[in-house]
Amino acid sequence: MTIRAKICGIRSERDLRIAVDAGADAIGFICGVTHVSEDALDPDRAAALSRLVPPFVTRVLVTHLEEAAAIIALADQVGVDVIQVHGLVTDETAREVHALARGRKVVRAVHVTGPDAVDAARRAAATCDAVLLDSRTTDRLGGTGATHDWSISAEIVRTVREIGRPVILAGGLHPGNLAEAIEVVRPDAVDVNSGVETPAGDKDAGSCAAFVRAAHDGDPG
Repeated sequence: MTIRAKICGIRSERDLRIAVDAGADAIGFICGVTHVSEDALDPDRAAALSRLVPPFVTRVLVTHLEEAAAIIALADQVGVDVIQVHGLVTDETAREVHALARGRKVVRAVHVTGPDAVDAARRAAATCDAVLLDSRTTDRLGGTGATHDWSISAEIVRTVREIGRPVILAGGLHPGNLAEAIEVVRPDAVDVNSGVETPAGDKDAGSCAAFVRAAHDGDPG
C-alpha cells in the first residue's frame, strides 16, 4: 500500500503549484488559529487557493477552532474535503464535528508528548476518521519542526489499527528522516510543513518532490 503524503501550510499560488507538481496526495490550508502559525490564512484567501486545487488532490482545512459550529462554518467557507481538528477540542466537540461534516472526513490531531498519548489516541480514534500524530510546544500546536518519540507513535499505530483507524505521522519530518520514520512508525500517511520550506518560509520544490517520492516509495507493511 502506498503511503499518502500531505504538504501543509500552503499559503500562496506558488506553494500550491509546487506541492501539486511534487505529486502530493493532499494539501493543507491553516485557517482559524489560536496558537502561533506563520502559515495561517484568512478564510477568503484560503478559499481562493482551495478553488485552484486540481481534481483528485485532497483539500484539508487545518484549524485550531474549538467550537463545532465554527469549525463546520469555516470548512464550508474555505471549501475542503477533509477537516483536520488540530486544536484542543473535547471528545464531545470532535463527535459533533464528525456528525455535522456531511460526508467530509475528519482527522483529529493527538500530540505525542509522552506515553499517555497512547490512551489519548485510542479515545480520539473513536471520534474521527483518522488520527494525526504531531509534536507540540507551549506556543505551537503544530509546525514545530521537532520530532517526537517515534516508539510511542509506533505503539499508537498498532493500537489504533485494531479499531480500524488509519494514522498520519507529522512532526519534524523532512526528506532526510522520512524513510526512518516510516520504518519505525509504519503510518498510513505522512504530513509535512516546515520540513520542506526555504528559510523564508516558502515551499521548496526540490524538498517537496523528495518528500513525496520518499513517502510513495515507503512501505508501511
